[in-house]
Amino acid sequence: MSTNQIRRIDSNGRRSRVVVHNGTLHFAGQVADDLSGDIGQQTQEALARIDKLLAEGGSERRKVLSATIWLKDMADYTGMNAVWDRWIDPDHAPARCCGVVEMADPGIRVEIIMTAAQ
Repeated sequence: MSTNQIRRIDSNGRRSRVVVHNGTLHFAGQVADDLSGDIGQQTQEALARIDKLLAEGGSERRKVLSATIWLKDMADYTGMNAVWDRWIDPDHAPARCCGVVEMADPGIRVEIIMTAAQ
């Protein structure tokens, strides 16, 4: 792909799950499919979706540059980190921040937004 080409992954007219440009993957917020689960289950599902999108975009976990993690409640911070710490490559940890926001759907406990190199 040339530097001025843009590739959109899983686009529906309102959003793309990932936009690839100039060797960088820009992710939309990723959430779990099953919103009835606890923070551990929801974090695992969101990260599984990210794994699939990383592969589709020609990348992998160790190439994640940054992550923004939104939690519905900071009480979920420890539970989310337990899953995150098993998922991320500790030798290639991205820049990361975590905060609390009001979610678009009340069942969402975690939403993860990333940027990754190809």
